[in-house]
Amino acid sequence: MAQGDAGLEARLVAAGVQLVAERGAQALSLREIARAAGVSHGAPRRYFPTHLSLLSAVARTGFADLGARASAALGEGEGEPGPRDRIERLCRVYLDFARTEGGMFELMFRHDLLESGHPGLRETSLPLFGRLVDAVARVRPRPADARVAAGVLWAGLHGIAQLWCWGSLPLATGADDVEPLLRALLDAHLGPDAG
Repeated sequence: MAQGDAGLEARLVAAGVQLVAERGAQALSLREIARAAGVSHGAPRRYFPTHLSLLSAVARTGFADLGARASAALGEGEGEPGPRDRIERLCRVYLDFARTEGGMFELMFRHDLLESGHPGLRETSLPLFGRLVDAVARVRPRPADARVAAGVLWAGLHGIAQLWCWGSLPLATGADDVEPLLRALLDAHLGPDAG
């Protein structure tokens, strides 16, 4: 790929990232992304054969950002946090990302809008879940169940994130902070915190 090609491809992805941040996932039509990148509406097809492939490239940047935030929160390269602390840190990063990057968060987990097998998307998204599985395996007495237990924990966490962002959970629970909900979720799936 020529240098100009790589530059235009990156510009299209950057335009998609900006649009999703400003207007949400519903704004990510090929025409809107092309307009935001300052190119003809047919230009994206040169680099992204389908709308889904362009959306997948945009989502990949979200997973990379979330992964970097998780690494920072886990202090990778520093002392290793305990397994439950590791899970709590991952959960807080996830909830914060949902709160601050709502449009990207929505896009990243809408696999009906993405090409899950798109080069780079799977490699960027699955390691995040793998971190959660590894941490759960250290806490759960039966590590063979860690993948399922992590999946259920993630589903609960995603539900809290989505319902909190929509305003449903604060309304239903009267809570003004997500922390008690996170604690209850962790206790339900991991047992009460002994520390």
